[in-house]
Amino acid sequence: MDSGSGASPTPEQLQDLLLESPGFTEFLLGLTTISATRLGGSEPMLCAITVERDGSPATVASSSEDAKRLDEKQYAFDDGPCLTALRHGTTVLVEDVTADDRWEHYASAVSGEGVRSVLAVPIATDPGSAAALNCYARTGGVFDSPTVAEVERHAASISRILRLALRVHPPETYPEHLRSALKSRAVIDAAVALIMVQNRCSREQSMELLHLASRASDTKLHAIAADILQGAALPKANPAQ
Repeated sequence: MDSGSGASPTPEQLQDLLLESPGFTEFLLGLTTISATRLGGSEPMLCAITVERDGSPATVASSSEDAKRLDEKQYAFDDGPCLTALRHGTTVLVEDVTADDRWEHYASAVSGEGVRSVLAVPIATDPGSAAALNCYARTGGVFDSPTVAEVERHAASISRILRLALRVHPPETYPEHLRSALKSRAVIDAAVALIMVQNRCSREQSMELLHLASRASDTKLHAIAADILQGAALPKANPAQ
């Protein structure tokens, strides 16, 4: 990766981004887009920034729909490289998701999306909050030592404006029923991805298998999906299909 291909944003540009953003989510999306462009080569990097604040749901901004799907899978498992970097304040590098056993089910899910390696770097924030920058690559060998160092420098360079944004924008709250619904959807999506990987089937076929398992056991779809993410046997595709 040619990590120096994009010009670093100036402090004034970052301040303008904060001033012009109507809310924290919009600001974070802009910051993520800047990061993806800054860290990418001829093509923008797949990036996401995750922010957790005490007592409120995590805010996740992704540079593309692909990055969004990848980050949603991580939150469905409530574990993975980015959450580890965020919660422990340390850089996490997964050079090959097919050979890394730290997050077996998560790794299977993202490899099904064509991702080969993942780099997660914490972003320093004030007490009561935590943040991390997550970068995905579709090929191996992208995150060499100079690239990791460059991503870490970039994360440090956006720390100040992120801390300011957290002070300016209060936490966004969701009704409990909506928060539960969003989490349930993410769990089901992650289980569907695992079924796709194992059975080499389409998303539609995977969802149908999940529904069949739910009806056969008279168990709610979310419960079946949660069991799968905890290691239960995945539904098998019908060989006749």
